[in-house]
Amino acid sequence: MKEPIGVLVMAYGTPRSFAEIEAYYTHIRRGRRPSEGELRDLERRYRAIGGTFPLRENTERQVRALTDVLEARRPGAMVVRLGLKHAPPFIEDGVEALRAAGVRRVVGLVLAPHYSALSVGEYFARAQKAADAAGLAARFIERYGDDPALIALLRDRVVEALRAFPPASKVKVVFSAHSLPARIRAMNDPYEAELLATSRLVAAAAGVADWTFAFQSAGQTPEPWLGPDIREVLPALRAEGYGGVLVAPIGFVTEHLEICYDLDIEARAEGERLGLDVRRIRMPDDDPRFIGLLADRIEAALGAWEA
Repeated sequence: MKEPIGVLVMAYGTPRSFAEIEAYYTHIRRGRRPSEGELRDLERRYRAIGGTFPLRENTERQVRALTDVLEARRPGAMVVRLGLKHAPPFIEDGVEALRAAGVRRVVGLVLAPHYSALSVGEYFARAQKAADAAGLAARFIERYGDDPALIALLRDRVVEALRAFPPASKVKVVFSAHSLPARIRAMNDPYEAELLATSRLVAAAAGVADWTFAFQSAGQTPEPWLGPDIREVLPALRAEGYGGVLVAPIGFVTEHLEICYDLDIEARAEGERLGLDVRRIRMPDDDPRFIGLLADRIEAALGAWEA
């Protein structure tokens, strides 16, 4: 039997309890402890969504589903481990777990469809460094925002959500993704172009001509971040006579704080203030089509090794 190949699934990470929030926030800030005000504000946001930490549970469910699919396709051929950017098990822990399992080759992917050097690229850099230290060969799946299976899934989510609006409502579809520092534009980073490409593909597949794009969840730092922010877009849409807004957060693959608070609470509250009915699509989560496309991409990467 051939030696198994490692699969490192990477994601942002989240605390598992309120007791872990300070360490988590400090890690995001590269070792700088947040102020008491910043800490209390993050705690408040988690309490506002029910005192839960959905990203942890959802990510682990996605990894379990992917493991099951890969095992069904290639029994015993792959070892799957999770590595998180800002919480245990860290990316380095995931690589070490794969080394301990006896693999010598690793395929890595991030649970984010679009590439940026400041996001997905940082995951890869940490994973590559850890793999080099462990003596493992590594290759990475950089992007999958244009995968036909993802486009079809997002199309179905958009169509489903639009049908739930009142028939006479004038609705604008707003595609969204996490903002990044605006300096990526000077780097010729592909992030914005990839997001717009996904938006166009989904809109065309769903038969939606009336759409726009906005960013969300910008970091609280002095440097400028990509915009416009979705909350800045809403007043203009109301002024243009829209009664409803459907947010399609294509830059995310599961529910977490940036979805459950930034969209479901903040954006919806701003919509109510303006007289706008703000809703969003359901996320891919562990839908078999999403998990299947990840498995397809992993097998394609393996195929290049096996050729």
